[in-house]
Amino acid sequence: MADIVNLRQARKQRARDEKLSIAEQNRALHGRSKADKQRDRVIADKADKFVAGHRLEPSDSDDQ
Repeated sequence: MADIVNLRQARKQRARDEKLSIAEQNRALHGRSKADKQRDRVIADKADKFVAGHRLEPSDSDDQ
């Protein structure tokens, strides 16, 4: 026979599990030290400057 399941308790347990998974994601996203955040910001800035420096833009003499 199948196990008897209380639907109210199952629904509450599923809600608790979802809250725990969201909390884990938030800890991974926001639970970083100031140095880690600053390091990531510096790396992103360097990448943006690199891409901007290698971007090809049409010069004024090409428009004629």
